[in-house]
Amino acid sequence: MRLPVLLAALLLAASVHAEPASAGDDMERLLAEKGLLGKISQAGQNVGHKASELVVAAMGALGVPYRRGGNTYESGFDCSGFVRAVYEQTLGLLLPRRAEQQAAATQKIDRSELQPGDLVFFNTMRRTFSHVGIYVGDHKFIHSPKPGAEVRVEDMRVAYWSRRFDGARRVDQTAALQPERFSGLAGDATARP
Repeated sequence: MRLPVLLAALLLAASVHAEPASAGDDMERLLAEKGLLGKISQAGQNVGHKASELVVAAMGALGVPYRRGGNTYESGFDCSGFVRAVYEQTLGLLLPRRAEQQAAATQKIDRSELQPGDLVFFNTMRRTFSHVGIYVGDHKFIHSPKPGAEVRVEDMRVAYWSRRFDGARRVDQTAALQPERFSGLAGDATARP
């Protein structure tokens, strides 16, 4: 599973950074000869499809109430419980339980690289990575914000969120996390908007 993703990254890097047109053509020819060009295309389509599934699943939780330590649609979610449940139920990936652990277990990306399904982190409790949500596109993210509130979509450009933005992360979908490492950990802090 890692090979198609790696090859897609190499193909993209070669096409972006290649000055002469022949370098990109040589790479495409090599990949075609090895029968990998179709696999790379299919892997790219699968990644896009999975991100769409993830966002649709997250949107399905709109209106679910916040609950500290919550991690189910029935009982409610805190921020990291929401992210964890959506990733587990949609992609079968088990993320750590706490927001700061989720940040540590995922790949750092630049804000300009955000794609639907990526994680966005905020400092809402005077400590880094104290809040997490799922990026849905167009500068918006979905999250479970605080007690008394429900899962909702917010705009990252709003002053409150913009000032507290801590970073973006991408979940490596080829790396399954070990459930036993993260089970039994306490819930998250809450956002304060």
